[in-house]
Amino acid sequence: MKTLEPLIFDLSQEGRSGVSLPPCDVPEVSLETLVPREFLREREAELPQVSEVDVVRHFTRLSTFNHGVDTGFYPLGSCTMKYNPKVNERLARLPGFSQIHPYQPEGLVQGALGLMVELQEDLAEITGMDAFTLQPAAGAHGEMTGILIIKAYHEQQRDFKRTKVIVPDSAHGTNPATAAMAGFEIVQVPSNERGGVDIEALRQAANEEVAALMLTNPNTLGLFDVNILEIAKIIHDVGGLIYYDGANANAIMGIARPGDMGFDVVHLNLHKTFSTPHGGGGPGSGPVGVKEFLAPYLPKPVAVRTSDGKFTLDADRPLSIGRVRAFQANFGVLVRAYAYIRALGGEGLTAASQNAVLNANFLMNILKEHYHLPYDRICMHEFVITPQNLKGYGVHTLDIAKRLLDYGYHPPTIYFPLIVEEAMMIEPTETESMETLEQFAQVMIKIAAEVQDDVEMVKNAPYTTLVTRLDETGAARKPDLRWRKVED
Repeated sequence: MKTLEPLIFDLSQEGRSGVSLPPCDVPEVSLETLVPREFLREREAELPQVSEVDVVRHFTRLSTFNHGVDTGFYPLGSCTMKYNPKVNERLARLPGFSQIHPYQPEGLVQGALGLMVELQEDLAEITGMDAFTLQPAAGAHGEMTGILIIKAYHEQQRDFKRTKVIVPDSAHGTNPATAAMAGFEIVQVPSNERGGVDIEALRQAANEEVAALMLTNPNTLGLFDVNILEIAKIIHDVGGLIYYDGANANAIMGIARPGDMGFDVVHLNLHKTFSTPHGGGGPGSGPVGVKEFLAPYLPKPVAVRTSDGKFTLDADRPLSIGRVRAFQANFGVLVRAYAYIRALGGEGLTAASQNAVLNANFLMNILKEHYHLPYDRICMHEFVITPQNLKGYGVHTLDIAKRLLDYGYHPPTIYFPLIVEEAMMIEPTETESMETLEQFAQVMIKIAAEVQDDVEMVKNAPYTTLVTRLDETGAARKPDLRWRKVED
C-alpha cells in the first residue's frame, strides 16, 4: 500500500522554527499561577519543528490530493455536489456580512436582518409555505426542528395519542432517526413496483395514532411520486401532518412546490440546493418552512419586518418550540443562498431544475444499456443503477466505485438507498456539460467491459491513488488517526 510520505513529523529537525518573534516586552508569568499544577504537562509535547516553507509546501501538496467539484466531476447522489458560482463566495465575504457579530444592536445590522427576512420570503414562495425559520444549521437539524413543531402542534391540540411517524422504506436514514429522537414510534411502509409509496400499505398504516408522514418527492430513487396528492389526503384524513425532506429540491425548484403537494412542513438544504460548496462536514443550513397554522410554533426569535419598515428579531412567541441553536444559522450560507436566488430569479431556478433532470435522464439512458436499471422510467435529478447484470463475474458495487478512482472520478453514492441491492446512486446536477457526462459514461462503460475481460483487476482497484485498496472493516473498527514516533 502506498503512503503519504514524507509526513510533517518526518520533516522535523531539532531547533528548526517557522516563526521569528520579537523579545517579550511584558513581565513573564509562571504557568502555575495561571493553570493549576495538576493540569500542566510533565514533559514537552512532541510537536514537529519545521520551517515555514516546509509547512506551506506540505499542506499545499496535501491539498492537491483532494478531489473537489472545482477539480472534477462529483456525481454524488442525493447530495447535489454541484458547482456553485464564485461570485457568491465574494458576496458572503463582504465586510458588512462577514464582520458582524450576533450581539450587535439591531440598528447596526439592519442589512443582515433585511437579507434574512427577504430570504425567508423567497423560500416561502419557492416552496409554497407561509413562514420560515432560518435557525437550523443543517438538513438533519431542520428535520428535528420540523418534527418538534409537529409534536408541539399535536400537544397544543391536546391530541396526545399521536405517537407514530410513518416513513417510506426508501427514505433517508435521518428521517426515522429524527422521529425516534423526538420520541415517536417508526412505522415503515414499502415501495410499490414503480418505486413510489405503496398506497394500500399506507392506508393500512394511517390511523389516528399517526402524527406525521416524512417523505421527500422526488424520493431517494430519484423518482417523482405521482400519487402525492392522494398520499397527502390519506394522512390528512386521519389528522396527521406531512413533512417534506428537502434534500432533493434541486429537481423541482421553480417547477413544483411542496406546499401545493399537500405538505405542511418542509426543510431545505441551502448548502445543496442554493449555492454553498458542501462536503467535508459543512457548513450547512437547513431552514424550515411551515403552513400558516404552524407558524406560531417556529423557533424563536424570527426575523420580521416592523410596521415602520425596519427589521427585528421577534422573540414574543408563546407557542414557539424555543431556540434550536444559539444564533441564526450559518449566516454566510444564507448570504450565498440569497445571492443565488436573486441572481437566477424564477426563470433561472426553473431552468436549473430542468437541466438537472435532463442531465440525469441523458446519463441514465446511456448507462442502462450496460448496467441494471431497477426502475426503468423517467427519473428526476438522480437515478439508481446496479451491477446486477455483471453479478456472475463476482463483481460488486464497491469494486466499480474503487475502479472509478483510477480514472479520476469521485464515485457516486453506493449501497443507498437500501431497498436496491448493490445500488449506485448517480446525480449529475445541472452544472455539468454534455461532454463531461459523455466522458463519465464512457468510463463506466469501459469498467463494465473490464469486469468481463479481467474481473480481478477491477476487484483489486484502485492502482493510481496514493492509498490503494484498504481493509475497510479493519479501518472502521480500529482506526489509526494518530502519529506515533518510530523509535530507532
